[in-house]
Amino acid sequence: MKNSEIHELTTEEVIARINEEKANLTKMKFAHTVSAIENPTRITKVRKDVARLNTELTKRKAEAKASAATESASE
Repeated sequence: MKNSEIHELTTEEVIARINEEKANLTKMKFAHTVSAIENPTRITKVRKDVARLNTELTKRKAEAKASAATESASE
């Protein structure tokens, strides 16, 4: 998943996608532990996607908090 794709998602979609990817990562790790999966680099890619999604979510929360502080200061 590219950053440009992540920017296009709504906050609710980002949260949903994080939950999906975390569940997928858990399943992949378990499958890899039981028997080697075909492409173990997919685990790294999914982990990085989760990190990108979390970064975007944190950025959006910070922006919302900053805009709320700005609005309350202007009143």
